[in-house]
Formats: sequence, structure tokens, C-alpha cells
Amino acid sequence: MRQASTFNLKQYLQDRAQEVDQALEVYLAPDVNSLGPIVEAMRYSVFPGGKRFRPVLALAACEALGCERSRAMAVACAFELIHCFSLVHDDLPCMDNDDERRGRPTNHKVYGEDVALLAGDGLSLWAFEVAMLSPDDLSASTLRALVRELVAASGHPGMVGGQVIDLAAQKTGQIDGPQLKKIHAAKTGALIRGAVRCGAIVAGASPEQLRQLTIYGEKIGLVFQITDDILDHLEDPEAVSYPALYGLDESRKMATEAVQEALTNLESFGPGAEPLRALATYLLTRTT
Repeated sequence: MRQASTFNLKQYLQDRAQEVDQALEVYLAPDVNSLGPIVEAMRYSVFPGGKRFRPVLALAACEALGCERSRAMAVACAFELIHCFSLVHDDLPCMDNDDERRGRPTNHKVYGEDVALLAGDGLSLWAFEVAMLSPDDLSASTLRALVRELVAASGHPGMVGGQVIDLAAQKTGQIDGPQLKKIHAAKTGALIRGAVRCGAIVAGASPEQLRQLTIYGEKIGLVFQITDDILDHLEDPEAVSYPALYGLDESRKMATEAVQEALTNLESFGPGAEPLRALATYLLTRTT
């Protein structure tokens, strides 16, 4: 039986988020020669950031395989740029029409809808430039694999496609459990899964290790969405969500089972995977 962990997840998350912020300051530095306010608008939605959950997952997956996490920093930041692009577009009037994010006006409220749209476009494209800043000793096939993962996670097979079917479901107001799982596996889960996989790919994961970490990423993506839905359900019980379809108790059970499956797939990994284990458990009890 594995002994209770004394791992300090809070400190780990703070330290890794700080490292990600420092790297992003380099990868998306202010540009006095920028064509208009586009870089300023892009940076507005990247800084200050949140927990940097997706890039931290990429770094932790790299560490789980005994590799220096700095080798995964570029692709980790690429996933954060994709995430930030999605937030800019989600907030637009044609989507969620939100006026505030993280306690301040949304991008389109500051720069206008046109520039905000282009800022999101800029972030999504710049993510691939940043991913290509991965260590020079990575093979061409590994770099191609990273690009494929970014595309699959963020494009129409993943996040973008998930958003489309989510919008369609919202318009009809009719959705069942399998549809909800399909939406969130693409809209939310794909970036989480992809970040874990890219961290593993940079570290040279074997096919079996990549398979296990892929399952881990899929399961914590599900847990992330269920706990998100539970928190939102307490404020808006009418919204389409896991608790609305399955009830709070069943939703919590689903999340607990997913965490257990995630942990089971880490059993062959050593102490380097402790951050991933702690993250999975933390998601069950998070309050923000």
C-alpha cells in the first residue's frame, strides 16, 4: 500500500505557475513595433493568469518520467496560449457575452470586439511558434508529434469542435448524458489530455507510458469538468451540467471513480509522478 503523501501541492502549483509566467513573459514579450495594439491585447488576456493548470500538467508529466521539466516548458506555454485564446473568444458577444473575467473587464470591453477577435486568433497561431521553441535536440518526428497534439486538442477534433456542439445543445435546450460527456471531452478535456501527452512525449515516454498518461489525462479532464459543474450548479441549478443530469451524489461518485482510475494508471510510475497524483486528488475537493 502506498504511504500517505506529504507532498506540498499548494507550493508546487505556486512555484510552477511562477515559472510558467516567467517563460510566457519571454515567449510573449511586449512589442513596441507591434502593428497596432494587437500584442498588448494578446498580453492582456495572458497576464495576470490563473493557476496555469494546463501547462503545469505538461511539466508534471515530463517530471513523472524523470525528465527535467524545463524541456517541456515551451509546449506547456503553447497550451496556455491556446487556453487564453479560447477565453477571449468565449467572452465575445457572439458566444457567452461576458463583461468580466478574473475580476476585470473582458478583452473585447477594453479593445473592442474586432481587436479581441484578432487577439484570440493571434494567440492561437503564436502557440505553434512557441511550441517550436522546444529544445533543439528533439527530433523532427517529436516536434511533428507535438504539433499534431496541439491541433488535435485545440482544433475541430477537440476544443473548437466541442464548443460547436455545446452551442448547438444550448440552442435546443435538450441534452442527455452521453452528449454531455462528448461535449466536455472535446471542449474541456482535450486540452488537459493533450497537455499531459505533450509533457510525456517531450520526455520520451514509451508507448505504454504514453497510454497510461493518456488515460490519466482523460480522467482528470472529466473530474475537472464535473467539479466545475458542481460549483456552478450551486449558483445556477438550471444550467445544463453533470449535477443537473445525474444529481449531485452521482456526479461526485463519477468524479471519485475517475480519480481512482487516474491514480491506477500512475501505479507503475515512481516518486516523480507525485505531483500528478496530488493534482488528481486535489481536483475532487477544489473550491475555485
